[in-house]
Amino acid sequence: MARSWGLGSWALGDLLGTLFERRAAADVTASGKPLTTLCWALLSGQGEVSGMKCAVEVLMRYRQASMEEKAAFFRFLADDMDLDPAAVIAAAQAYADKGDAGTMAALLDVAEPPRQELLRRLNQAPRGTADLVAMRVDLMEAIKAQPDLARVDLDFQHLFASWFNRGFLVLRRIGWESPANILEKIIAYEAVHEIHSWDDLRRRLEPPDRRCFAFFHPSMPDDPLIFVEVALTQGIPGAIGPLLAEDRDALTPSDVNTAVFYSISNCQAGLRGISFGNSLIKQVVDVLGREEPGLKTFVTLSPIPGLCRWMDTQHDSVQLLPDVASDAEALRRVAARYLLQAKAADGQPLDPVARFHLGNGAELHEIHAAADLSSKGQNQSCGAMVNYLYDPANVERNHEAFASKNTIAAARGVKALAVAAKDQK
Repeated sequence: MARSWGLGSWALGDLLGTLFERRAAADVTASGKPLTTLCWALLSGQGEVSGMKCAVEVLMRYRQASMEEKAAFFRFLADDMDLDPAAVIAAAQAYADKGDAGTMAALLDVAEPPRQELLRRLNQAPRGTADLVAMRVDLMEAIKAQPDLARVDLDFQHLFASWFNRGFLVLRRIGWESPANILEKIIAYEAVHEIHSWDDLRRRLEPPDRRCFAFFHPSMPDDPLIFVEVALTQGIPGAIGPLLAEDRDALTPSDVNTAVFYSISNCQAGLRGISFGNSLIKQVVDVLGREEPGLKTFVTLSPIPGLCRWMDTQHDSVQLLPDVASDAEALRRVAARYLLQAKAADGQPLDPVARFHLGNGAELHEIHAAADLSSKGQNQSCGAMVNYLYDPANVERNHEAFASKNTIAAARGVKALAVAAKDQK
């Protein structure tokens, strides 16, 4: 099918990014100086133009470096661009003695490691933000061999939390008419239910009862940060197969009353720990509610990725559930017990998807057996899936209870399943 791309906001962002990147590349030639020397020069330089060229060269040289050279660069950031503890103590004492603006400014100046300012200046280069996100992926790998590099990662996290806060993010709907490079990334980044082909992607984007939304950052206009796939349905579904079936009949907007968030995928490994999902779901609920007034229910159809792994650690699970694969009610009971009672060291649910949705203020609404018959679904949870209900009237209250007391909002039926599992122990 022929597709017309046009020159909308997508193409304009790509065009401007490409022009600026080429201009910067054309203006920079390798100086031959060591990378560490360039970093100190970038910190000490005052001129905006010379600083920009230096930042571009640092990032260019970093991209060309081997993994060993990158590890040495991180060691330089950790050791040579670290805090000066003696200076911090002296500045803190001066502020304690005087408490004026001058001593406060001096304390703030020395309390921040020089590498933070280096990262800020690197971020000013064309596509510098994307380069730094990719750099953090390398850093997280280097930390495995050198755990003390984690203090460098704290600076990346601190800066990313500011640069990628909700005020800078742009929500865009992804459709079948979106640019091909964006669609290719949706296929590549899908982390919950694999997209097997372009036809499969088209079934998720083009019909009138399907939606896909993504957050973008202005500095990375052609690379989504996170996206959610939505099915508009009549009633709450209990299985993923019918939602993704090739031969399903699409519903018209007048026939739907439920929005189902069936896949949420984080796209950038370098932004791990920087949360966008809460804002994404809330904004998509708002958009859908305005676009389709007939929508009354907002739920997920979510995997339970830690269920089978947890069952393997439970010495009583064989006695409790002799064959969950063939006993649907037994599987639902053990899943309820896992989601409501299995806790991490911090008191929050052990299951990562449960932590995410319950932390956003959702309610644990229903558990379904034989809901995901794929190999992945069987391996993760014996095919079980769960609905988390986003009730706008209760989201804030649920969120506050979870945040303050780790209280899980759950439907009466789910609680009954967990009690039944406990009684059979």
